[in-house]
Amino acid sequence: MNELWQHLEAWLATYDPARQADLNPPAGDTAIAALEQLLGKPLPADFTACLKVHDGQRGQAGWLFDDYEFLSSRQITLSWSAWTALLEGGDFAARTPESDTGIRASWWDKAWLPFASDGGGDYLCLDLAPADQGHYGQVIEVLHDMPQRTLLAPSFADWFGNFIMRKIA
Repeated sequence: MNELWQHLEAWLATYDPARQADLNPPAGDTAIAALEQLLGKPLPADFTACLKVHDGQRGQAGWLFDDYEFLSSRQITLSWSAWTALLEGGDFAARTPESDTGIRASWWDKAWLPFASDGGGDYLCLDLAPADQGHYGQVIEVLHDMPQRTLLAPSFADWFGNFIMRKIA
C-alpha cells in the first residue's frame, strides 16, 4: 500500500498539490480499533494499511477519488451510523436492491463500510459480509436512491491500484 501511495503522491505533487495538501495524516491504532469495534469485524489488511498512510482527506480541496471524497475514520463512522440508523428505523424495508453477484441483496448492510462519498448520499464501501462468490473486503458502490449494488473490485488493494493506474496514466 505504501508503494501505491508513493505513486499517487508523486502524481499529486506535480499535477494537484492542493489535493495532496488536503490529505490527512495517518490514522492511529485507536481510530482503526474503533472502526473494527463499530463493525464487529476486522478491517481488511489492505484498507488498514491505507489508513495508516492517510486517514482520508480534510475536504478542503477537490475529492481524491474522482467523484468521491476519501473519508476519514471519523467521517466513516458518521456515515455508517447514519445509514445504520435508517436501516434500524425501517426506512429501507420497502426497497428492493439489485445486487451484483457476490453482494448480498440489501439496500444497506451493517457490514458495509463507507470509505468514499460523493457528498450526495452515494458511497464506495468495503463489503465485510459478502454473499456466496464474493470476497471479504470487496469494493462495492452503494447509491442512495438507486437499487444497483455494484461490485467494483474484489479487494481494496485492487480497486486502489486500478484507480491510481487510471489517474497517473
